[in-house]
Amino acid sequence: MTSADSHVPFVLSFASASPLTRRGEPVVCGVPLPRGLVKDVDLRVDGSDGALQTDVLDRWSDGSARWALVSLRVNQDDATPSGVALAVAEATKASQRPSLIRRDGLRVLVDTGRLQLTLGTGGRWPVLAASIDGREVCDIASSGLLLTAAGGAEIPVSVDRVWVERAGPSHALIRASGQHMDAGRALAYVEWQITVYAGLPVMQVAITLRNPRKAEHPGGHWELGDSGSLLLEDVTFALRLPARDRVSAAACSADAGEDLAGVALPFALYQESSGGERWQGTNHVNRDGRVPQTIRGYRRSDGITGLRATPLLHLQTSAGAITLATRQFWQNCPKQLAIDAEGVSYSLWPREYPDGHELQGGEQRTHVFALAFGDDGITDVALDWWRSPLVPVIDPAWTAATGAIAQLLPEARDPHAAYIALVRQAIEGADTFAHKRERVDEYGWRHFGDIYGDHEAVRHQGPEPLVSHYNNQYDPVFGFAVQFLRSGDPRWWPHCDALASHVVDVDIYHTTEDKAAYNNGLFWHTVHYIDAGKATHRTYPKAAGSHGGGPASEQNYTTGLMTHWFLTGNPLSRETAIALGQFVIDIDDGTKTPFKWLDGGHTGLATASASEFYHGPGRGSGNSLNALIDAHRLSGDARFLEKADQVIRRAVHPRQDIAALNLPDIERKWFYTMFLQSLGKYLDYRAELGRLDAAYAYARETLLHFARWMAEHEYPYLEKPEVLEFPTETWPAQDIRKSEVFMYAALHASGAERERFFERADFFFRYSVDTLTADRRKSLARPVILLLAHGWRHAWALANRDASAPVPSVTPATWPPHEVFVPQKARAMKRAKMITGAVATATLAGAVALLTSIVW
Repeated sequence: MTSADSHVPFVLSFASASPLTRRGEPVVCGVPLPRGLVKDVDLRVDGSDGALQTDVLDRWSDGSARWALVSLRVNQDDATPSGVALAVAEATKASQRPSLIRRDGLRVLVDTGRLQLTLGTGGRWPVLAASIDGREVCDIASSGLLLTAAGGAEIPVSVDRVWVERAGPSHALIRASGQHMDAGRALAYVEWQITVYAGLPVMQVAITLRNPRKAEHPGGHWELGDSGSLLLEDVTFALRLPARDRVSAAACSADAGEDLAGVALPFALYQESSGGERWQGTNHVNRDGRVPQTIRGYRRSDGITGLRATPLLHLQTSAGAITLATRQFWQNCPKQLAIDAEGVSYSLWPREYPDGHELQGGEQRTHVFALAFGDDGITDVALDWWRSPLVPVIDPAWTAATGAIAQLLPEARDPHAAYIALVRQAIEGADTFAHKRERVDEYGWRHFGDIYGDHEAVRHQGPEPLVSHYNNQYDPVFGFAVQFLRSGDPRWWPHCDALASHVVDVDIYHTTEDKAAYNNGLFWHTVHYIDAGKATHRTYPKAAGSHGGGPASEQNYTTGLMTHWFLTGNPLSRETAIALGQFVIDIDDGTKTPFKWLDGGHTGLATASASEFYHGPGRGSGNSLNALIDAHRLSGDARFLEKADQVIRRAVHPRQDIAALNLPDIERKWFYTMFLQSLGKYLDYRAELGRLDAAYAYARETLLHFARWMAEHEYPYLEKPEVLEFPTETWPAQDIRKSEVFMYAALHASGAERERFFERADFFFRYSVDTLTADRRKSLARPVILLLAHGWRHAWALANRDASAPVPSVTPATWPPHEVFVPQKARAMKRAKMITGAVATATLAGAVALLTSIVW
């Protein structure tokens, strides 16, 4: 802990792809802090007197801040990276800080010094009044979001809840929501995030539109055209001027770096497709199996056409100027911006598109734009900076020193040049993830941000590329984030940010209407070696070889979303990560299934891997354990850690008969290493909490037990290709997991055993990296993603060979015997047959037949 006048400095730099002069651009970003440094954060530009607004996002177990969101203003002369030295100390004043907002009953009043807003319920958007220096800038009654269903009927959605997410002297985030009910059932749900900044006439607006209904997915196939879909003709946000005002002049800049040029009214810029080479590719088939778009790129109402736009519109009115700016406009096509004499509009799903817009059951999408009422004083053109914002980059040495990301070493200190070269294939060379995106045109509001799974198309033959969506398997969101943090290379950040947004919106099944086994889960990647077709990002099309299914514990990745929350303060990432932890609890809750009348105990869906009858160490149990740890860290809710303990006891035991697990059956059991990696993380987490109890001892003894078996039996997968169905480049990438398991085990071992585990960790790391380096398919998506998220800890292990984990405070002399888990369905069927035998009635026999037919 420091004294109030003893500030600890670190460097925050800023990168930009746009050569703009910026004067006081607002930047809000997360920064890590070491354990025990400060509880109440005083963060300031080094040498200045004024503290910056900080909001603690995460705390160490001693109550000190681990991640804090900082709000500051940045000057930059051009695209050359700039930076500031920040200094942190313990805040000395406990008094309430000033704020841009205040509450007035159910309303929220905002005053940035230039922009005044009143936010509340009842309207088509949460803004009930907006003014500059007392002058109204829009007509509230006719402004807001308008949803139009296919066929032309309006879907009215009015705001029914407003709350303050955070507020301080520099910026504030206010959220709101509303829904449209139809026959007592939610048909459409809308959420708003409005961000404002001190001294600026600017508001950033994020709109999330969700279809909260379930999909019907007959046969476990999830295709467009499902009866649970919401078919829309148009969704448009309109800002209309007060009756006394009219637009007197208008100008458009179609892309960053392009000057504003005057346009005649009315004016519109409509982006129908990505403008890329594959703009009419099969990735864009609709519910009828056809590709609707007919325009490559964009067209303007004045006849000008182009490929890719990120437009900014500027309008002059009798009362002043208004600017609307967009981000990732063409990437999230179709989109339209328009101006007429009465105001400006942004069509998130425009009616100009030659088809309806289908929002699948449980699907949502978030769109972000900004409004400025007058000159913002930051760039020569208002909001030009917002269109191409600065990317804050934390000094990797500081990040590593804080320990906020465990076992992190700066890339500059990593001696493994071959490993670095392999992961950089994502952002450098001829086969980057951006190149992959172009090959199937992974663009449009539903696709942008996801990764093209080109490893699935290696054996594909045909005139069209096979489309396969990756859906965050093995957590590339975290892989991108950790590579960004360890390298300080800003090229990683757009991949992380776009994928996080896509996962939160599209890959999650946002409904509570379906079975508990599916609700709020993460969809798998597209089923192996099959074109996604009309299944979009929902895994299972109606195609030969597609067996059907839905979200499951084996596809549940949370750490990237948690880290995205730490870096951005975006509440959607935090809430989604917690919901995925809750998903683990819900799918294992036997009271939520039809079998509850016969057996209300745990289902086993939280721990099943590959088979409903296998509940040992595996992908399901490993991902569930990881999600529960993250949900506990984000929420502090004890039930998540209690469930994590239960998952461990169900899956493994310190004296387990490992031979009985048949782990050498590689195709069906390789994923046991995923569980052991999560077990290592669990031990780290419990140690930081100071809970070195019997549960810690149980997990520690289990990890060592399995590591000893691995040291004797594990080998690189490709040494026995005859036991593999497809001996591909993925197998040496998966070998990297063994290196991490041995690293975790070494931290808990001693003497010769510790050295043996470190030797095995080094062996499997080097084998994985060397084998992939020599493989001509090393740049395919899956092996690169595996190394992005794993392998970087090895450099830390080499540099910290003396590090060790704490020993348990108590170690029982014996452990209760391990009970083999029997899933609920099997227990219920056994009980039903017993009842049937006893009662011998046709009614119960029919009930048994009905239960047998239930598909999980």
